[in-house]
Amino acid sequence: MKAVICPLLLMFTWLVTSDLRSEAPAPCFIEGYASQRSIAQGEEIGLHVSTSSATFAAEIYRIGREKTMVWQAKNLPGSVHVICEDASAQGCGWPVTFKVQTSPSWKSGYYEVKLRAEDQGGRWTHRSLRQAEATAWFIVRQAKPGETSKILLQLATNTYNAYTNWGGFSLYSYNSLSGNAGHAVSFHRPVTSQFSRWELAWVQWAESRGLSVEYAANEDLEFHPDMLTGYHLVVSVGHDEYWSAPMRDHLEAWIAHGGNAAFFSGNTCCWQIRTEGEGHRFTCWKQNYHLDPIFATQDYRTLSSLWSHHLIARPENQLTGVGFLWGGYRKSHGQFMDEPAEYEIHRPDHWVFQGTGLRRGDKLGGKDTIVGYECDGCELEWQKGLPYPTLRDGTPASFQVLATCPVRWHPDDAEWYEKWEKGRTGHACLGLYTQGGTVFTTGSTDWSHGLKGKDPAVEQITLNVLQRLAQKPKKP
Repeated sequence: MKAVICPLLLMFTWLVTSDLRSEAPAPCFIEGYASQRSIAQGEEIGLHVSTSSATFAAEIYRIGREKTMVWQAKNLPGSVHVICEDASAQGCGWPVTFKVQTSPSWKSGYYEVKLRAEDQGGRWTHRSLRQAEATAWFIVRQAKPGETSKILLQLATNTYNAYTNWGGFSLYSYNSLSGNAGHAVSFHRPVTSQFSRWELAWVQWAESRGLSVEYAANEDLEFHPDMLTGYHLVVSVGHDEYWSAPMRDHLEAWIAHGGNAAFFSGNTCCWQIRTEGEGHRFTCWKQNYHLDPIFATQDYRTLSSLWSHHLIARPENQLTGVGFLWGGYRKSHGQFMDEPAEYEIHRPDHWVFQGTGLRRGDKLGGKDTIVGYECDGCELEWQKGLPYPTLRDGTPASFQVLATCPVRWHPDDAEWYEKWEKGRTGHACLGLYTQGGTVFTTGSTDWSHGLKGKDPAVEQITLNVLQRLAQKPKKP
């Protein structure tokens, strides 16, 4: 009898456990994105959410010197949405899950949406409290531009999107499926913000100093150029890498009429993009520019490659005073890894250095590594130990080089470009020019490291630039 019962018992046990395995719960998850990158105060924002939970909670915070909650809701209805194969480029296409009516009292700034889901696990197994969290983000613009500040901080939202590989592809091969970079990326997917890495330290420093700043997204320079008339100064911070032609057109025209700009950033305006789908996605073929459909037309003005590419012939130097072709890496990509990331001061009597006590030959920012990781410069010639721009690379004639630091490209990044001079070492250049308005640049993505580290000279330079350039511009 035992010989009969044991096999039957084993078979029954196998059937039961097999059934339990088939009933194992799916993972607990939640993801989402906002309908728009930016809205004006008082406008409505839609959130698109996919979650395994029947209900979820959401909170919205303004992120600045402090994290301030402005809205919250619980028991929002949740559902799972399909992820299409081309979501990276074309977007998820999820429906709006909930909408939030913002108030005119919401301060212009960067807003984070915290999404929270939970469940009790499976019917038979994994029965425990499971929780998932995700974030989405959007920007609130001032409804009346310039009402609370004459300084506009345009966040590098295009860079956030370019590096995001949600759905399988970013604009970079190193973090895309099978090592193949995408050539188009959509904002209508859970885009990973880089605000905390690049702009947050600058924002926290400014707010701690009582400086009022209004905000916009990259694309607002393209789609809301009229807002510029409300400001005296436009600021870029960190890694502002991807610009469309209309963005440049509008900002350059505004500068020509007396507006000022300050680029506390590096690798700025390096790649030309083309916005599509009413701004919800953009294209950039980068090194594979010959595959861009524009290439076949031989009208290269909007070719999606380096702004400094000889076919486009519109180097970013014409806007910022500096560019990446004459810059490179510092403490990144194996370049100058053991040397200090600091500027050498060349012209200490300039108003930019007022109140710092810096002298010619002094070093600036090494403690906090403010030069790197990607830096912009211009072609230089040296006379009696001082750097001067050659002006052969598109740098404006009035550009003054105030401080420099040697930087270098990595061969893998540079040598695809047929006009690259192999082995060239460039310089991160801190300087400025006046051509209508005044344009200041640090030529470094990592300038804000000095603000976070409370370097007195870095703080004073930043304050000097903001206070001077935020004044009402003189007519050109």
